[in-house]
Amino acid sequence: MKLIGSETSPYVRKVRVYLGETGLDYEFAVVDAWKPDPSLLAMAPIGKVPVLVREQGEPLYESNLIIDYLESLLPAERRLVPPEGEPRWQMLRLQALASGMIDATATRTVELRKPEATQSAVVIAREEGRIERLLAAFEKLAQPGRCVAGGERMSTADLVLGVALQYLDFRFTPDWRKSAPTLAAWFAPMARRPAYARTLPPGFVPPA
Repeated sequence: MKLIGSETSPYVRKVRVYLGETGLDYEFAVVDAWKPDPSLLAMAPIGKVPVLVREQGEPLYESNLIIDYLESLLPAERRLVPPEGEPRWQMLRLQALASGMIDATATRTVELRKPEATQSAVVIAREEGRIERLLAAFEKLAQPGRCVAGGERMSTADLVLGVALQYLDFRFTPDWRKSAPTLAAWFAPMARRPAYARTLPPGFVPPA
């Protein structure tokens, strides 16, 4: 199977980190997400990455859908999402919060790329406030050495949260560690995992 995406997109990186953590084989094809070519648009009219080209079946897009599909390829004992019951919903709830941090950081980044005269201070302040609230929520949950949904086994909530925090480092500020020191301690060993180290955006040097 082939994953099509940008090396700087946090949505693509969610899938790449998942693939790295689970050991699934894939080919990675880099595209310019801002200038998708006609062949990509034909596969994914949504015009966004990531796109997963399967050996059988239609291409899939949207990172959470792709991860859900990839989970189906694994035996039950290797999956990162609990199969049923309250553990599943708690994990997916936290995954949604972590995804919200990515969304807020991405929206802020896009707004700041506009000409200064057309930037919205309201949008920037709203997204920064959203980031602050999400950091505070995860600061209360974080326990170094344990997954955010409880227990010791990594879930997709942990995986997405790790990507979200490193996206803050990449596009916003590493100063989030000052207001969330426990979360920072939780994240430090995560950032050293091979699946994260091998998928860093080009030229990005993580904070020490």
